[in-house]
Amino acid sequence: MTTTEHTPAATALPSLYDARERFLTGRPLPDGVPEEIAAAWRRARFFGVPHDLHEPAVRPVRPVESALLDAARPVLDRIVPALGAGRSLLILTDERLRVLWTAGSVPGLETCPVLSEQEVGNNSAALALRTRRRAEMHGPEHFLDRWQDVSAVTVPVLDPESAQALGTVTVASRLTTTPTPHPQAALAEAAAAAVETELRARAGRAERVLLDAYLRAAGPDGARGADLAVVALDGRNRLVSDAAQRLLTPEVLEALERTAVSVRRGDGAGGAEHTGEAGCTARLGVGAGEAEGTALPALPGGLTARLEDGGVSGAGVTEGAGYTARITPARLDDGTVLGIVAVLEPLGDPRPSAPSSPRPPVTLTGSSVPWRHAVARAAELARSPEPLLLTGERGTGKSALARELLGQGTVRVADAAQDTGLDGALTEWPADRPLLLRHAERLEQPGVAALNSLLDTRPDARVLVTYTPGAQVGPCLQRLLDKLSARSVTLPPLRERAEDIRELLPVLAPRPAPGQPPLTWTLDALRALELYPWPGNVTELAHVVRALAEQRRMSGPVRRPELPDPVREGPAARPLSPMEHAERAAILEALRRHGGNKARAAAALGIGRATLYRKLRGYRE
Repeated sequence: MTTTEHTPAATALPSLYDARERFLTGRPLPDGVPEEIAAAWRRARFFGVPHDLHEPAVRPVRPVESALLDAARPVLDRIVPALGAGRSLLILTDERLRVLWTAGSVPGLETCPVLSEQEVGNNSAALALRTRRRAEMHGPEHFLDRWQDVSAVTVPVLDPESAQALGTVTVASRLTTTPTPHPQAALAEAAAAAVETELRARAGRAERVLLDAYLRAAGPDGARGADLAVVALDGRNRLVSDAAQRLLTPEVLEALERTAVSVRRGDGAGGAEHTGEAGCTARLGVGAGEAEGTALPALPGGLTARLEDGGVSGAGVTEGAGYTARITPARLDDGTVLGIVAVLEPLGDPRPSAPSSPRPPVTLTGSSVPWRHAVARAAELARSPEPLLLTGERGTGKSALARELLGQGTVRVADAAQDTGLDGALTEWPADRPLLLRHAERLEQPGVAALNSLLDTRPDARVLVTYTPGAQVGPCLQRLLDKLSARSVTLPPLRERAEDIRELLPVLAPRPAPGQPPLTWTLDALRALELYPWPGNVTELAHVVRALAEQRRMSGPVRRPELPDPVREGPAARPLSPMEHAERAAILEALRRHGGNKARAAAALGIGRATLYRKLRGYRE
């Protein structure tokens, strides 16, 4: 890996040009080529990056909303004059190395839309993001032909709160013959530091503006806050009065948060539509007499409103309670919208919604097509008194759905994980009651034989069997599975119905104590939850939600940095074995504890630094 501690790159360039040519033509590399560079070239070949690439095969979609870009643009605009005409290119990327912004120019050098190693091979931005420190790359150290005459220096931009990498700042120029550091390394360092300072200042300023807007709505010193349902949201922070906690459901709070984000964006994809100096108009929900404009996320039950300089006004109905609503944008001094403040006034005596309303069973929660299809098919088959097989990965809810299908009557439950031969279960099973057999994959041959014999003599027995594929199946068990296959349903894993996660979260969370708000989530945290593959499926999600509800000491919605390391960091680039999942989780936790310092993390884990690097590379490849 090429970093600022290495010897001057310029002294090694001639031999590296020859070494790269040998690598591309399949000849042995000469002595003296740094292993980090040779490994980077091999990774590029493994990823299938062509050395003569003109542009990546897939052009990534830039994020519609980027707090990093919003904070960085005014800072970087001030730096642009220091680049010099035709001498340098300034590049900002996000944490996925998608290029968000560029300025300046270098003759013959055009930026790629994405700088990940998987798309363009090794480069300073990918290296800086991986090492979390300044990185340089010169000429033939790059894999691509187009960058053979380019020198670049990159500095990562870190989140002031979580210290997670938010993106990178790169200065690229024609190949420099001066020793490292790059002549404009100081400029890159200063730019990244200024962006981090602006992020820190904006975070504090945004929270103050939101708090001021909330207090103005609640009255002097919040005197009316106990009587008015006042909610202030900006997508990350949320202030909720006691009355609002009693009135609003988690679904309505989430919809209000989506509305806050849409109004802040002010774009045509779900945001408010600006109409000149008069403000903007918007529709929320469905109802008669809606104002013309771009639709905002709908509130449950419907809410029609108009957003102008004074705010949004309208009437809405939640589940069981009606209210009038007034939504006002919270703005910075320059007019930038940060979020919204919603004042909701009940129409009559509202019923407490969340505490008194029964929750739907977890087994029936979800509106995705795979899930609804599986549940409907299982319910249809369960209507007739014949055996039924539910299969699926661990944690998908097979046993819970089975209990739901068998109803509230007395059910005989047999668990093959504890009674592998079914000695007690079948002898004590009353013929007039349904039997739930869990973990059929754990059955030993006597138990399989007994169940096969039972189904042969009583083909209409009301038996519901759950089975988790994966272990090697013997001939006896295979005969049983074949017999049940005509009446079987496979439950989809959570990763195949990620859109159900938002519906599952409020159902899985413990009920809040009286007067306490329900557990809610920022949009960034929700995106992380939806991207994680959940090898333990709904069971694993339930453990994460309960642990957060019981252990967190912060107020407001759950933020991405609070999530477990594997969930926060996102899925690995390839499917991992259970052992690799455990290893990756331990490494990420050690890195978090030691602020990203790999040497200290390796020492804490009792492994060599080279081993830690190798394992991290293995998860990404």
